[in-house]
Amino acid sequence: MSENSCQVRPFQLSDYISVTELLNEVLSEVCYEETMAAFARQLSWDSELIMVAEEEGGIVGVIVGTIDNQNGYYYRIAVQSQHQRRGIGQKLIESLKQKFLQRKVRRILVTVDAYNEVVIPVYEKAGYQASDFSRTTHRLQIVNG
Repeated sequence: MSENSCQVRPFQLSDYISVTELLNEVLSEVCYEETMAAFARQLSWDSELIMVAEEEGGIVGVIVGTIDNQNGYYYRIAVQSQHQRRGIGQKLIESLKQKFLQRKVRRILVTVDAYNEVVIPVYEKAGYQASDFSRTTHRLQIVNG
C-alpha cells in the first residue's frame, strides 16, 4: 500500500469510536486514560486541532494538539502499528502545523511526557529540535482540566 493512499483531515464526530479504538490499541492503559480525558476536553474546546489519517475508509492515525498561552502544542500522536513507518505520522504533524500557523501561534512545541519519549524521533524527522520539546512542569490545560 502506498503512502499516497492516506488522507489527513480534521476530526469529525463520526470518527470518535474509531479514534478511541485506535488510541486504546496503541497506547498503554495509563496513557490511554490520561489521553482520553485530554482528548475529550480538546474536543469540547476546539476539535479543529485534532487531525486523523484515513486510509481505505478507516482511521489509521490521529494527532491531538492544543493551544495554550498562545503556543501550539502537539500533545499526542498515534498510528496503528501495521501502518507505522510509512510517513503517516509526518503527514499528521504537518497538517496540525498548518492549523497552528493559521492560528498565528507564537511558537509550536512538542509536549514530552513519559508516554511519548518514544515518538521524539518522529518529530525530529519533521524538523523539530531539542529546543522545541516541552518537558516543563507546566501542564497543558487539556491535561489539567
